[in-house]
Amino acid sequence: MRIHFPFILALAVVLVSAACQRRSAFDEFRIRRGTNISHWLSQSDRRGEERRAWFTLKDVEFLAQAGFDHLRIPVDEEQLWTGSGELEPEAFELLHNGIKWCLANGLRVIVDLHILRSHHFNAAEKPLWTDPEAQQAFLDCWRDLSSELGDYPTSAVAYELMNEAVADDPGDWNELLARAHSVVREREPERVIVIGSNRWQSTDTFDRLKVPENDANIILSFHFYTPMVLTHYKASWTKVGEYSGPVSYPGQIIDPENLEGLDPGLVSEIARHNGTFDRQVLEQRLAKPLALAQELDLPLYCGEWGCLPTVPETGRLAWYRDIRANFDSHGIAWATWDYKGGFGIVDREGEPIPSLIDVLLN
Repeated sequence: MRIHFPFILALAVVLVSAACQRRSAFDEFRIRRGTNISHWLSQSDRRGEERRAWFTLKDVEFLAQAGFDHLRIPVDEEQLWTGSGELEPEAFELLHNGIKWCLANGLRVIVDLHILRSHHFNAAEKPLWTDPEAQQAFLDCWRDLSSELGDYPTSAVAYELMNEAVADDPGDWNELLARAHSVVREREPERVIVIGSNRWQSTDTFDRLKVPENDANIILSFHFYTPMVLTHYKASWTKVGEYSGPVSYPGQIIDPENLEGLDPGLVSEIARHNGTFDRQVLEQRLAKPLALAQELDLPLYCGEWGCLPTVPETGRLAWYRDIRANFDSHGIAWATWDYKGGFGIVDREGEPIPSLIDVLLN
């Protein structure tokens, strides 16, 4: 049978077109290393000019030149919406500015809905899990965000449904994330959606995460602050932060003899996180996220990781070096916590910390 060249050419065009249609948005939304823009539109009382000055075009230019390829921008409900659910024009203006600055400088963006009025990851009471009105407000936030941000290219902007969900029953989070996923998909079938595990996006809970099926435009996300007795050394908002004795890494983080005479409650809390750690031990903590990502053939992302500068520099940089090496060896994209906050890559005066930046980006 003779097959004419025009027929072959037409068939090739059809096959290429079909392949392009099947290609997921993540084929274009490529990220490798980023940082979090904390305390700007999230976890901050700054307003007006003070808020505008906290994060500007110059910051984006610096981060792009340093070698980051994306930014994770946390946003809080109380900043972007009034108590009655109306959009706050100035806050959304700032968010749009931030996204446009990133796009102009070749950076991609993950917009992370960080804290809700009904859910703070460290609050004792979280009405989100029991109050239907709170759940509806959460879904309405995503309707608004999708409407506001939906015109940005899927190759440049992704959405993270919620930061560090903390539900007593993992099924509650699985159910709510499925509803939020559906809300975004109503308008944006190819937008990349970042989904984290329950209980602070812990690696330990990945085996109980239910991911929406048949959706290639999803990134699985975890956070990594292990071991907390090191990463949160002297952190005032944590129990382990009450300890002020010596710490070291790699090896035994806190020598048991340094716990003698301390408050029993503190000793008990430290015992939950203490131990002997090195790169190999830390890599083992990635087993569950890696398994789920492989099972579902989805990319894996660490949206937060960092160690406070209260830790002696040698141990601190060794921890960063080992974590980054583990992520790189498994092809895990990442964003440090954070740019100019307590874990920052710049100091309190806004000056870059060359030793840390070199370990992260070298």
